[in-house]
Amino acid sequence: MQRTTISLAFAMAFGGSAVLAAPAEANTIETRWTNVEVETVAEGLVRPWGIAFLGDGRMLVTELPGRLRIVEADGTLGDPIDGLPEVRVRNQGGLLDVALAPDFAESQRIYISWSEPDAPGSNITSTAVAHARLADGALHDFTRIFSGYPKVDGGRHYGGRMVFTPDGQHLYVGLGDRGHQMIESQDLDSHTGTLIRIHPDGSVPADNPYVNTEGALPEIWSYGHRNIQGIDIQPSTGLVWAVEHGPQGGDEVNQPEPGKNYGWPVITHGEQYGGGQMAETVSFKKDGMELPVWHWTPSIAVSGMNFYNGDKFPAWQGNILAGGLRGQQVARLEVDGDRVIHQEVMKMDYRIREVRVGPDGYIYLLTDNRDNDKILRLKPAE
Repeated sequence: MQRTTISLAFAMAFGGSAVLAAPAEANTIETRWTNVEVETVAEGLVRPWGIAFLGDGRMLVTELPGRLRIVEADGTLGDPIDGLPEVRVRNQGGLLDVALAPDFAESQRIYISWSEPDAPGSNITSTAVAHARLADGALHDFTRIFSGYPKVDGGRHYGGRMVFTPDGQHLYVGLGDRGHQMIESQDLDSHTGTLIRIHPDGSVPADNPYVNTEGALPEIWSYGHRNIQGIDIQPSTGLVWAVEHGPQGGDEVNQPEPGKNYGWPVITHGEQYGGGQMAETVSFKKDGMELPVWHWTPSIAVSGMNFYNGDKFPAWQGNILAGGLRGQQVARLEVDGDRVIHQEVMKMDYRIREVRVGPDGYIYLLTDNRDNDKILRLKPAE
C-alpha cells in the first residue's frame, strides 16, 4: 500500500475558521485535536463518484464514465460489474452514487443513481435511481424505482447523492437544477432542484409534505436547491443534512425540513460566473425562504459529506466532514444543535469528490483529478 502524506500548519482565520496550509512534501496534517495521516488505499480509478463498504474490507465504487467496481481491501481493482443500465456520460453526467440496501447482508441488493437518457444515445436526460442484486460479478433483477421529471438537455447538475434513514424505511435523493439557473427549482411540478424522499421500493411515503397538494410531485421533501452533492443523517437527531454547490460563492450546508424552500435561484450568497449580480431579483434573503446553516464564499465546490461517528477520532464525534473539489480540501465543521460553530480546513493535493466514514472508523476520500484517481484514507498519525 502506497502511503501519501501531507503536512499542514495550523492557523486561525477570521470568522472562527481554522485554515490549514502546508508545504508540498510533508508527512502529516496537523489539526486542532490530532495529527492526521493520509494513506493511498487504491489508485488507477477514473473519476470515482460514490463508495459503499461491503463489510469485509472491500469497497463498491462507481466511476463517472459508467463503471461499477469492487475494490479489494489491498487496493486491487476488480473488473467492471456487468448489468448496468445505459448511462449517458456527458460532462457531469454518468454513473453517480451507490448505496447498500438496509438489508444488504440478506438481500445483496444495492442502489445506484445515474444520468438516464430518454432514448438510447439521447442528450435529454434526468437523474434516475434503481436497485439490483449483486452476485457473481454482475447485477441481477435490475429495477428502476425513480426517474426525475422532466428530462432536459444539458449535462450538468444532476445531484445524485443518496442516503437511507437509520430505520431503513426511507431513502433521500438529492437532485440538481441541471445547470441553467432554472427557476423550475421553485416549482413543485418538477423534480428539478429538489430533495426527494421515497421508500426503498420507490413508493411515496404517506407523510411526505406534498402528497395531497394538487399539481405537486409527491416525492418532493424540500425544494429551491441548486445542486445537492452530499447528504447524511445526523446521528444525534436523525435529521437529514445536505451540502450543495453555489455558483462562484454560496456553497451551502442546509438542514432540509419538509416542505421548505431553500431559495435557489432567488436568494444566494453566490454571484454569476464572470462576475456581477445573478439577476435584479436575486438577494441574500427573502420571506418564506430558508437561509443556509453555513456557506462557503468564495466557493470550494463542496462535494460529499458525512457526519463523523467512528471511534478513531473521538474529538470529532458529530462533526460534519465535507470535501472540496475546487478547494482541494476536507472541511471539518463542529455542530451545536442546528448551528455550525467552528470550521477547520485540511488542505489536500487533490480535488475531493466524496467523504465517507468507514466501518473501521477511518475516513475515506475519493479524488477527482480526472486521471489516475485514488481512494485515500485518513487515520490518526502514529
